[in-house]
Formats: sequence, C-alpha cells, structure tokens
Amino acid sequence: MDYANRKRPPRKPAKKAPGKGARRPTKAAVSVPWSLIALAVVLVVGLIWFLSSISGNADNAGASPQIQDVLPTAQQPEVEPLPEKPGDRWQYIEELENSEVQVDVPERELGPPKLMQCGSFRKESDAETLRARIAMAGLESQVRPSTGSNGVWYRVILGPYETKRDAERDRHKLQRTQVFGCQIWNWNL
Repeated sequence: MDYANRKRPPRKPAKKAPGKGARRPTKAAVSVPWSLIALAVVLVVGLIWFLSSISGNADNAGASPQIQDVLPTAQQPEVEPLPEKPGDRWQYIEELENSEVQVDVPERELGPPKLMQCGSFRKESDAETLRARIAMAGLESQVRPSTGSNGVWYRVILGPYETKRDAERDRHKLQRTQVFGCQIWNWNL
C-alpha cells in the first residue's frame, strides 16, 4: 500500500447537541464599573509618588535636619585628623630578589643495564620475522639463541639501555606499530 499518495479519509459529521433547538450562548456585553478603574489609577499614582520620595529624587525640603544642627556646639565631638599611612615594614621582597637558593640534588644512581625482550621462538625464521617488524619501526634488535633444559630458543632482544625510561620510550614506539608483549628486564650481557 502506498502511504505517501494515500488520500485522507472523509471527515465524519459532527454530533449535534441534544435537543433540536439548542443554541450557542452569545457573549453578553460586560460592563466595567468606573469606580474600580478610578481606584486603580489612584493607587498607581500613589505608588509612583511613594517610590520617588524614598529614592532621593524628591525635594529636600522635607528631609530631616543634620545631626550637627541638632546637637549644641558644646556637645559636638572634635574631629581628629587620620594618622598617616604606615610605611612598608616588610623587606622580604628586596631580600628575595637579591638572594639565591642553593639546593643539593643527589645524582641518580644507575642500576644494571636494561634489556627488552620482545619474543622467544622455537624457529629462527619466526624470530627473524619479528626482528623485521621491529626494524620497520626504526629500532635495531638482535636474535640470540639460548639453550635450556627444553631445547634451543631464539630470543628477540633490544638494548642495552642505561635507564628504564629509555627502554619504555622504545616499547611505546613498538606498541604504536602493533608490536606487543615486549618486557623490560635487568640483564647483564
């Protein structure tokens, strides 16, 4: 069925009110008492006058006299001049500008060299494949065979690094090129 081109259904006739001679009520003319309008105008004018008198815009004729005018001259307090502003008694600003701070920073002790191992494989061809992926990331790695109790393994290692921070930097670079699983260990060559 085509809903877009469908015609609207015909309107149903409105139901008639009960009774045949029912008429709609007409609006009757509403009369407003003029006394209420006059009272509202007087209240608005009074409010405006009251607000203007308390805001200070009214004449000062009705203002209260000054306190000095009310008190006799014998009772008026004597006004003393304010003391002068005290000078700067702090000298630390000049002392800090002219001083030099000396701090003893201990040198960082370097631990054993760090090596990063990215894989260990039974086949040398698998190790060389990982080494090629690491070379595509711009890093140089080595494949070293190691003989253990369960046979020969080919390890892919990077390093040595002087600090762990250098090794972490290269590990993050490898992770950006989708080489995961590299671990940093303290190894001696």
